[in-house]
Amino acid sequence: MERLFGTDGIRSIAGQFPLIPEFIKKIGYVSTTVLSEKSRQKSGKMVFIGRDTRASGEEIFTSLAEGINAAGGKVIDLGIIPTPGIAYLTRHRFSGVSEKKKVLAGVVISASHNPWEFNGIKFFSSQGQKLPDEIEREIENKLQIANYPSRCIIGTGKLQIENKGKILKDRKAKKEYLSHLKKTVPKNFSLKGKRIVVDCANGATCEFVSNLFARFGAGVIMLNAQPNGENINLQCGSLHLEQLCQTVKDTHSDLGFAFDGDGDRVLFSDELGNPVDGDQLMCLLAEEWKNKGKLKNNHLVVTRMSNFGLYELMQAQGIKIHTVSVGDRYVWEGMIKKKASLGGEQSGHIIFEDYSTTGDGLITALQILKIYQQEGLPFSKLFKMVKYPQVLLNLPVKMRKDLDTLSPVKEAIRQGEEELSHHGRIFVRYSGTEPLLRILVEGKDKNQIKKIAENIALIAKKELS
Repeated sequence: MERLFGTDGIRSIAGQFPLIPEFIKKIGYVSTTVLSEKSRQKSGKMVFIGRDTRASGEEIFTSLAEGINAAGGKVIDLGIIPTPGIAYLTRHRFSGVSEKKKVLAGVVISASHNPWEFNGIKFFSSQGQKLPDEIEREIENKLQIANYPSRCIIGTGKLQIENKGKILKDRKAKKEYLSHLKKTVPKNFSLKGKRIVVDCANGATCEFVSNLFARFGAGVIMLNAQPNGENINLQCGSLHLEQLCQTVKDTHSDLGFAFDGDGDRVLFSDELGNPVDGDQLMCLLAEEWKNKGKLKNNHLVVTRMSNFGLYELMQAQGIKIHTVSVGDRYVWEGMIKKKASLGGEQSGHIIFEDYSTTGDGLITALQILKIYQQEGLPFSKLFKMVKYPQVLLNLPVKMRKDLDTLSPVKEAIRQGEEELSHHGRIFVRYSGTEPLLRILVEGKDKNQIKKIAENIALIAKKELS
């Protein structure tokens, strides 16, 4: 069996393997069994499940819950809620209640920024952390040999009578998460007199935005906040900032920001309609936290996708950079290793050790707005980072051949690096969430890096076709 887990859980087009009812039940059963063994938790075994707004979410929930129940787990349905909400509630409930009510794990049914036809399953441990590689591999190995008890009936896609009463709804959970969000800013925090545009990507943040930002006194213009199951991330959200940037300009707003479908990332627009990415946000946050003595060990953790401009600015400000693989779980692991308080990705996943164990778009937005309120400057004046030009090409692939075995591709990369002559970089990798080969070329000359990227893509296409 090929690896099921990518950089962010199990992901596929809904209705295609592995996201078919029979196998989803198997995932629920095996994962609950493995996590129970690891935790040595003899009672409770409560599993939180939340989802985004995709049409396939409820059906996947039903199958997953049946497998969890069959392994002795008790499912707590949190409904539609951002991914970081599940991480927070799982950790919070595990540490704050009696042994019988402790949460074994949190599960999110979401494909994050992907189109609506995709979906996925990602797990959080009882500590609210994404599972390490070794546990994912153990789950994968046991999925090949697992047997079901007779009470777990395969193939129906619906809960059986014997599971009745093992799925509960927690109606306080969303309010609990919302309360946590509000506590990340001072009590006197106010956005009174500010007009902001918020793009919810027709996803999991929709019902949280008005409850949060409007209550701080802001005039909120909502975009893409009417999910129908098939419009999540559809030409909107953090991967498609055009509408956000144009609306900020047209409405003379002070700024805007856009989430992705599951709310774990956010990107901004300044008042001029210019996009602001995660690297720029991290530079602003790192400088602010250093000045206030909050940047632990003077470290910022980033991934290999971060722009050279970030490295240059952080070096000039005396801030150390620790670079990890792509994926916010690797950012969190890097933060633990370096005992850092801040880390993130260019894509807008930003982690604050004080508040979260994973990227949280809502918390990031609040922290950026807090600095904006303090500085009293136009939003565009807050950012000092000068970005190197980047070209990112996404090449669809049907097979993932080992790149180290593709000599023509390796030679094209080598030639490109020689041409850049240490004034740029090339990073080629398979996406961990989509059937894509990602080709990133960065340098000072936009035309030069465009040609290099296109040449690598052309050769890779021949080798992978």
